[in-house]
Amino acid sequence: MSSTTGATVQPTFADDVGRDLAREPKELQSKYFYDVLGSQLFEAICRLPWYRITQAELSLLRQCSDDVIAALPPTATVTELGPGSGEKLVVLAEALQRASRSARVHLIDVSAAALELSERSLSPLDQVSVFGHESTYEVGLARVSAGRASDEVMLTLFLGSSIGNFERIAACDFLRMARRVMRPGDLMLLGTDLVKPEPVLRDAYDDPLGVTAAFNKNLLVRINRELGGRFDLAQFEHLVVWNPVEERIELYLRSRCAQTVRIGAIDREVVLAEGETICTEHSHKYRAERIGAMGEAAGFIERQQWIEADAQFALTLFEAR
Repeated sequence: MSSTTGATVQPTFADDVGRDLAREPKELQSKYFYDVLGSQLFEAICRLPWYRITQAELSLLRQCSDDVIAALPPTATVTELGPGSGEKLVVLAEALQRASRSARVHLIDVSAAALELSERSLSPLDQVSVFGHESTYEVGLARVSAGRASDEVMLTLFLGSSIGNFERIAACDFLRMARRVMRPGDLMLLGTDLVKPEPVLRDAYDDPLGVTAAFNKNLLVRINRELGGRFDLAQFEHLVVWNPVEERIELYLRSRCAQTVRIGAIDREVVLAEGETICTEHSHKYRAERIGAMGEAAGFIERQQWIEADAQFALTLFEAR
């Protein structure tokens, strides 16, 4: 079973692009990576040998899924923020099947394309009823939490180290927001990529096949297609920077020349100097011992943590106090 609720009214792509490219330094929001092509490119990235987050997380989920399902009472709702392909939820659904359990599953994403992809993956599974919400995480999570029965426990999945795309303070604020809409006893399973050697991180975000570069440049393709932009992709390069102070990977699009680019839908010309960058993503890395403290500061108790030692990735199960 599958259904999708309508989109929540939010600032439009045009609004955000106009505002963010007027900033100094310029930026574009990473949530706009995920149009149809961007979602497909990201799925390809997840299968690259250099980008180990997805396979490490799947390995941990197979290891811990029975324990996670066992922690849920008979009446439960599972909510995933940014479900991607739905592949990880399938692992939990298989654990539900082994336990002769069923659950309602809510998928929350701003991208209709991403929701469609994940709903297709989950549609053959009899033990889950799937509901899609085209919404921001904050609005969607509040809606799902408020709409459940009084005795229903909610398990929220925030996987793929998506928490790393938030600035440090914003990540803590996000967890506090999630806790506010949860009830005591609700659970959250949080995936976090851990700090690792710089060459390993560089290969993950600047792969030899150029898939991540295409994913990054697709933001400009989307602006051209949807907003009447005139970006020439050949005049931009994919740039990856490791920031050791903030312990994060930074993605940029760097202008190869001085240029002025018109975006018709917002009636704006974007002026770029040679070498000027547009920041498209920050991906913060974590240290395992700090993850529990971050959750506890937001109102959670750490129940258990699993670490994939080779790829240096962590899954942490929190319970709302």
